Amino acid sequence: MRYDPTPTQALLLFRLLARHGASAQAELKTKVQVRDREALIKAKMITAPKVGRGFKLKLEDAGWAWTAKHLTAELPPAQQTLSDFLARLSEHLARSGETLANFIGSKPEEIPPPQPARTHRKRDGSSAKPKRLSEAALRKRIEAAYLAVTDGRKNETVRLARLRAELPDLDRATVDAALGRILKGDKTASLMRHDDPHQLDQADHDAAFSPAGEPFHVIWITS
Repeated sequence: MRYDPTPTQALLLFRLLARHGASAQAELKTKVQVRDREALIKAKMITAPKVGRGFKLKLEDAGWAWTAKHLTAELPPAQQTLSDFLARLSEHLARSGETLANFIGSKPEEIPPPQPARTHRKRDGSSAKPKRLSEAALRKRIEAAYLAVTDGRKNETVRLARLRAELPDLDRATVDAALGRILKGDKTASLMRHDDPHQLDQADHDAAFSPAGEPFHVIWITS
């Protein structure tokens, strides 16, 4: 037996269509009238099993078939924009020969939100703060990273991109502060610009230390 949904029921079908054919009733935001839901269930256009404390609405074959044939169906007056959009969609499908189901496509897989990083807590329950290095300790870390890149040799150039990669636990501002002190005057370390800028890649540009707008890309430590 043919069933003609009311404008409000047609709107519910199109709302499910826009959500790839299925949605928790609560996620539809606006209220779904019980009589509309039950009428569409009776017409076998949707199913609405109880899930937890709410309903999971799903377009069935009859619902998909009806929406595909009635994209220009009458909707409530407040939905004029949606009506116009669906009319344009109907024209597109007629020209392209594409089916409505193919146009809607399958629902993309949901990516779980990232878990917040755990913070280590002291025994008294307070959050542990990262230890701040002294200027001398930070200078030693810079030299240790330099030697890690050069296999223990000094008097070699090391790109700042390589140096920063050896200091993953230090933020950029901390490393920049240490480089700034080297630039101001260090007996055994110095910063230099690269002789051939054409040999620099994006990593070099990103890692450059530019305290006054002039980038330094290389560090040198002498014995």
